[in-house]
Amino acid sequence: MPAVTSSLSKDQQQKLLSLLGHVRLHLLYKASVHGFTAAAFHSRCDKQGPTVSAAYNNAGFVFGAHTSKDYTQSGEAVHDEKAFLYSVSTKGNQPLRVAGISGQCAFTDEASGPNYGALVFLHEDKPECQSNPGTSFNFQAAAFHGQDLKLTEFEVYRVEDLGDLLAKPWRTMQWTAERKQQLMKDIQCYKPSIKTVHQARVLLLGPVGAGKSSFFNSINSVFRGNMTSQAIAGTAGKSVTTQFRTYDIKAGKGGGNVPLTLCDTMGLEESADAGLDIEDIFSIYKGHIKDRYQFSPSTPLLADAPGYKQRVTLKDMIHCVVYVIDTCKVSLLTQKMLDKLSAIRKKTNQLGIPQILLMTKIDEACPMVAEDLKNVYHSVYIQKKARDLSESVGIPLSCVLPMKSYCEEVDLDQDTDILLLTTVKQMLNYADNFLENQVIEEHEMNDQLELYRSNDLDRPTLSRAKEQHTI
Repeated sequence: MPAVTSSLSKDQQQKLLSLLGHVRLHLLYKASVHGFTAAAFHSRCDKQGPTVSAAYNNAGFVFGAHTSKDYTQSGEAVHDEKAFLYSVSTKGNQPLRVAGISGQCAFTDEASGPNYGALVFLHEDKPECQSNPGTSFNFQAAAFHGQDLKLTEFEVYRVEDLGDLLAKPWRTMQWTAERKQQLMKDIQCYKPSIKTVHQARVLLLGPVGAGKSSFFNSINSVFRGNMTSQAIAGTAGKSVTTQFRTYDIKAGKGGGNVPLTLCDTMGLEESADAGLDIEDIFSIYKGHIKDRYQFSPSTPLLADAPGYKQRVTLKDMIHCVVYVIDTCKVSLLTQKMLDKLSAIRKKTNQLGIPQILLMTKIDEACPMVAEDLKNVYHSVYIQKKARDLSESVGIPLSCVLPMKSYCEEVDLDQDTDILLLTTVKQMLNYADNFLENQVIEEHEMNDQLELYRSNDLDRPTLSRAKEQHTI
């Protein structure tokens, strides 16, 4: 399914936001996509907290209702002092806001479409609206909706409070040219703990459209010194990446390789027969999948297939896993997606592979961060989303890193570079932790062999030790 997008124009959105305050809108329901029915509305909008609806007609009006209360189909009359109706017209400069009539309920919480008395949306499961001015809310019909009650579209958004800026950042960052140069030097001079491994291998995992390919392109751009687009990136509803790809990064045009290999995959999808197969993820972890292997969502790669690499060493394995999540969609992650991420995380823990979570598109998620990227660790909203992800995915908050990739820009930006390089530095630190553990385990295995040679260890115990050491 193609990405579901808002029909609000930039001007309409700005006018609506002027009535709602310092908030962000998350599209929950779009009638032209999900259906002009009460059932479709409730399936996506019940128990979502504060919401605002947007009804469109051919007369050039966008009108709807805001409530701070949940829809629950309780059958009761709901009182909400914060509720209001609004209208935005192509002819008017200022949006119209209508408060509720004192003492009357805001809406009736029933199984029908949203019923605010004066306005009843999705009437009889049709793209229509009933208008009854004076019932709970009072307005002039001509000025409010042009008396055109046939709807061309109907949408509902969750309203999320962005909060204010923290006086003290929840993480400390240095935003200087010297810091950027130090990060680049540290990354380029990195040497893995094991001599036979020359580059840290990091796997990027995440839902479709989260920004995995864009992240690689951005990192590559920083080290090349200009914008690059080596990995295919896009905004399609399905995963743009269909192959397993391993990308090396050059330090400047014609320069040497940065000691980091980023591995890109298909996006994760909710359905078991769509997107990246979990069994393929584990084969990637172990180094068995070759570069440019074409994924099949319905069938994982088998050991006797052409794309399966039989003989692998530590340099072929994944040393760090990075989950990539769109910050704008944190609150929209379904339970099925969270369950899939949880299953992957638990298996990754069993293999002892360190994990990081990247929050992408932070500038799109928070206007204050879009205004100045240095606000990222001052933003109450970004901090809340980081905590939400930490809790829902099961990743420690210290491993959750807000990040912005290059998407629309044509020139590099120092602040963006510093944030990107900081994430790479953390990946190398975690990859090194993994490799150091392999050295420790190898030493333990050698000790077991010495004991066996001296007849102090029986063969079954040695076999078990070998199994534990083998990933």
